[in-house]
Amino acid sequence: MQTNPEIGRSILVNGIRTNYHDLGEGPPVLLIHGSGPGVTAWANWRLTMPELAKRFRVIAPDMVGFGETERPAGHRYSMQSWLAHLLGLLDALEIEQAHIVGNSFGGGLALALAIEAPQRVGKLVLMGSAGTGFPLTEGLDAVWGYTPSIENMRALLDVFAFDRTLVNDELAKLRYEASVRPGYQEAFAKMFPAPRQRWVDSLASPTASIRAIPHDTLIVHGREDRVIPLSASLKLLELIPQAQLHVFGQCGHWTQIEHAARFNRLLTEHFSEANG
Repeated sequence: MQTNPEIGRSILVNGIRTNYHDLGEGPPVLLIHGSGPGVTAWANWRLTMPELAKRFRVIAPDMVGFGETERPAGHRYSMQSWLAHLLGLLDALEIEQAHIVGNSFGGGLALALAIEAPQRVGKLVLMGSAGTGFPLTEGLDAVWGYTPSIENMRALLDVFAFDRTLVNDELAKLRYEASVRPGYQEAFAKMFPAPRQRWVDSLASPTASIRAIPHDTLIVHGREDRVIPLSASLKLLELIPQAQLHVFGQCGHWTQIEHAARFNRLLTEHFSEANG
């Protein structure tokens, strides 16, 4: 009997056995998780998926190199390989167009996807998003430089959340255990080795390309985010023609967990409104 909620369905995407969640019916919404150690689609979106699934078909994959998706030997992790994985998933599921929600690292991918294949994207949501150039924060350096221990994972949760009561020691234990499953840390350590400013830059899309994004875009950020600075979302607001920005006070990097009910309402309204 399947008891691990992080394991969803399985599909072959460009030869990579991919773990993904597929809930609900209606217009498709693709959720792209962040890049923290031990992250999975379920860990990132567990409070988002059931709410959105009341109105939409929700697709949430573990990106290649993360979670329960295969880690092919010799795979080169890069923006292009992750984009190919996302587009391959949409193709494999025969989804012509989906609304896209990207969190942090996933926001950088969502932005790049909207630029590379604009016809595949309906509306866009960027939450605590990478995708622009900014100086590497201490928080992001700590996330990408994680070495496995429960103490280090607890310290990271302090960085991620404004309200530490939402991310307790039980979650730290779960995320730590996830980060030391066979192959997890080996793949993670290859993705963002020091010096890490180059990985912020590699997730950034060209300014002119961001200015040309035609999609109706909702930008969401926590005011106290110590991983991706609020200035990154202010920059996106400045660049994307059809953009609105919602900033949550007393909120760190995990808006979808720290302010779950409001975040879910924002997304539902954004995807339900007709284009103006």
